[in-house]
Amino acid sequence: MGGTDRFTTAWNRLSGAVSAALSRVVRAVRSLSRHGCRGPAIAAWQPVDEATDVMGAEAVIRVALGHHGTLVRGALAAVLARENDLDVVAELDRSEDVLQVAGRRPDVFLLDPQLPGRIRIEELCRKLAGRGVLVLIDHEAIAATSLALVKQAPRIGLIATDATTDLLVQAVRDVAKGLPVVDVRLAVAALKAGDNPLTDRECEVLRHVTTGATAQEVARTLSLSAGTVRNYLSRILAKTGSRSRIEAIRKAQDAGWI
Repeated sequence: MGGTDRFTTAWNRLSGAVSAALSRVVRAVRSLSRHGCRGPAIAAWQPVDEATDVMGAEAVIRVALGHHGTLVRGALAAVLARENDLDVVAELDRSEDVLQVAGRRPDVFLLDPQLPGRIRIEELCRKLAGRGVLVLIDHEAIAATSLALVKQAPRIGLIATDATTDLLVQAVRDVAKGLPVVDVRLAVAALKAGDNPLTDRECEVLRHVTTGATAQEVARTLSLSAGTVRNYLSRILAKTGSRSRIEAIRKAQDAGWI
């Protein structure tokens, strides 16, 4: 084969490879554009692996966000949405909804330990084993729940609510890569909190009492009878060795139970 023929053959092969690569990039960009729309397109979203292979760019990290506070949830979503490689595919306010969204295969679940619902956060994290999970914890209000979560680290990530937005974004990326993310302050505080003698419901009742709510008001909030709330308060006083609700609150807060 002459030099010209060899050059023509090589050129044709190179042109074909470049054309195929550009086609994959175009398909990737179109996928990203479709993904910018909310609705059915989210459920059909798949990682843009081809774009990663061709351009060497990072694939988009899909994040499911679960938080009990509407305002905080929206603020977190806005922070994450500013990053080109992060996309919030679901915003949830109940724990059972998190498992339903798991079928969409998010890369990271960013969760609030106080997320209401039928599934407690510890159990929810266990059910999400093998997935990227990052839990936001207030280090000023370490409770027994936090201790249970610390025991699941490094299978799940733990980050303080007073972390900077840059640290939060990097933590999401690290969890997506399978890297451990554990705030040392949280781990130490949770371990110091020790075992909590109060049940989850008793902690919930006592947290409402800290706001100054009466037994009747707590009962309405938790859909309980006033008598049931008073029974909870009596058990709380007995378990904490307190003579008043104020003393019980102080002891529980000092111990990190609420």
